[in-house]
Amino acid sequence: MSAPGSLFVRWRVRTGYPLAIVCLWLAWRAHPTGTSILYGTIIGLIGLLIRASAAGYLHKNDQLATSGPYARTRNPLYFGSAFLAAAFAVASRSWIVAVLLGAYFSLFYYAVMKKEEADLRGRFGAAFDEFERSVPLFWPRLGSTGAAGVQFSWPQYLRNREYRAAVGFALLMAVFGAMSILGR
Repeated sequence: MSAPGSLFVRWRVRTGYPLAIVCLWLAWRAHPTGTSILYGTIIGLIGLLIRASAAGYLHKNDQLATSGPYARTRNPLYFGSAFLAAAFAVASRSWIVAVLLGAYFSLFYYAVMKKEEADLRGRFGAAFDEFERSVPLFWPRLGSTGAAGVQFSWPQYLRNREYRAAVGFALLMAVFGAMSILGR
C-alpha cells in the first residue's frame, strides 16, 4: 500500500474521535427527538447484528474467514459499522453529520479495507485470491452462497470483544436520549 494509503489507516482512529465530538456538538444543535433516536436505534441494531454475526466467524490471523457473513461480503464488520454510522446520523437529525460521517467512512474505511486485503493476500495467498474473486469487497452478495465452513461461535464472538460495539452504541443512544430531554 502506498504511503498515503498507510497514512489513512494510521489516522483512522485519531481522526475519528475529534470527528465524533464535532458530530455530537452538531447533533446537540439539531435537537435529536425520540423518533430520530428510535429510527437510529433500529438501524444501529441491524449494524450490531451484522457485526456480531461476523465476529462469531472471525478467527483473526489463524484462518481466512469465508463462511457466515463472510460468504456475502469480505468486510461484514465494516458493513455493520456503516449501519452504525448511519444510525448516528439518523439519531442526530443533522444532514451535516450524515455528510461528515459518510465522507469519513468512505475515505478511511476504503483505505483500511485495501490495506487489510494486502495483508490477507500475503498471509493466505491463493486462498485469498479465490475469495476475492468470488465475494464482493463491501456490498453483500444476495441470494444463496453455497458456502460451508466454520460455524458461528459465541466464545469466538467474546474473544473478538465485539460486545464493546454494543456497549458503545448503547452509551451513544443514551447521550442522544439526554440531548433530547435537555434540548426541549
